[in-house]
Amino acid sequence: MASGPREKFDNNVIEWVDSRLPIFTMLQKEYGVFPTPKNFNYFWNFGAILMIMLGIMIITGITLAMHYTANANLAFDSVERIMRDVNYGWLLRYIHANGASFFFIAVYIHIFRGLYYGSYKQPRELLWMFGVTIFLLMMATAFMGYVLPWGQMSFWGAQVITSFFSAIPLVGEEITVWLRGGFSIDNATLTRFFALHYLMPFVIAAVVALHVWALHVTGSNNPLGIDVKTKQDTLPFNPYYTIKDSFGVLVFMLFYVGFVFFAPNVLGHADNYIPANPLVTPAHIVPEWYFLPFYAILRAFTFGVNLPILIGLAITAFAMKPFFSNKTKEEINLKTVGITFAIAGIFFLIGYFSQYQLESGETMILGGSFISAAFIDAKLCGVLAMFGSIAILFVLPFMDKHPVRSARFRPWFRIATLLLVLDFFVLMVCGAKPAEGFWVPLSQVAMLYYMGYFIIGIPFLSKFEPVLDLPDSIHQAVTQGKTKKSVKKKA
Repeated sequence: MASGPREKFDNNVIEWVDSRLPIFTMLQKEYGVFPTPKNFNYFWNFGAILMIMLGIMIITGITLAMHYTANANLAFDSVERIMRDVNYGWLLRYIHANGASFFFIAVYIHIFRGLYYGSYKQPRELLWMFGVTIFLLMMATAFMGYVLPWGQMSFWGAQVITSFFSAIPLVGEEITVWLRGGFSIDNATLTRFFALHYLMPFVIAAVVALHVWALHVTGSNNPLGIDVKTKQDTLPFNPYYTIKDSFGVLVFMLFYVGFVFFAPNVLGHADNYIPANPLVTPAHIVPEWYFLPFYAILRAFTFGVNLPILIGLAITAFAMKPFFSNKTKEEINLKTVGITFAIAGIFFLIGYFSQYQLESGETMILGGSFISAAFIDAKLCGVLAMFGSIAILFVLPFMDKHPVRSARFRPWFRIATLLLVLDFFVLMVCGAKPAEGFWVPLSQVAMLYYMGYFIIGIPFLSKFEPVLDLPDSIHQAVTQGKTKKSVKKKA
């Protein structure tokens, strides 16, 4: 199979290889002269940062695996041996453990950038879905890795997380036993989690390759959210963005290395330095910090779906129907929609308070078992909401039909998205606290906003949000910005 036309390289060795396998031509095309919008800000550095972090995690993970023993009786001791006896084992472990946290910090910023600037919209739907797939694979990998030290929090975290699947009707118990490799968390669980934890980073790397491939087909989005129109709108990736990415990576690494050397255990949990004991339950079981928002969503469901809530869901679906149709905003009666939502809210409140128990043990609304009886119990509702809060990202490109991508020109969407970030941090705090007192209703309110943002807010804004004036091109916006700055300096 003949390759296409290519330019010769000055280096004889590179030219010899490239004439037989044009890998350097491909790299030059995709990372050298690849046309990139000229108005990138530092949010666009996090793709490169994530690539570096993935490499660090794979290299340190393979090295640690050489010294780790996947046996329930030896796992904890093997980790302690790595820390004490293996040359620079303490450093490898801290790089890997803190690397997981910083990997998630970078990916959350990367996701925020995609949301804020509309990088999930046409023609980048598949690119976005590959990204969400990577996020899910990261979560699975991180969970299994958290189990491997076989400390108290590792053991009981695995106990709690795997028990979620028992909430699935009919087949839940069988799935739980299959995941654990037995009726309880034991050696079989540890060995399969170790095998999968070793495998998953290579699966992630494969999906990352697809993600990058899709990016180079559609091209990058930009802070303005407008398409590239002429060569004036772009710059070659090298040297402009290789230098900018290198600077961003160095700054990020300063924070990362700071935690590795000066605060290596701040992002972990002290109970994981206690060997796993199936007879002693920790006072408060919590996952790693990057899972806390979704853990809070899970625990927010202290109620199931009973008849009033089911009616409320049906009315909500009816109220949302116009927003998913081809109707224009003039054809949608907002007053009718508002009344419909109010009726749905009343049914939700009746359903919620009919299950809310007072200190006396009685419910706030006494309607008998007919009203309070739940068709779907609280545990299953929580599990569905937790997985749904991530899965909804897959369908986001098809829910947001607004013609403008960037939040710079969508004032309502910008406020809603910034509130979502605040809400995410509130959920994180709620997930770290015991499921009691003030934290339960706060997590329920935060969960409602998170779900409402995607299910109600995005479709509503797609129809009714006004937009600011967009520039004609990236080049025009960049040059106008420079002109304004120079005028201010002269003034």
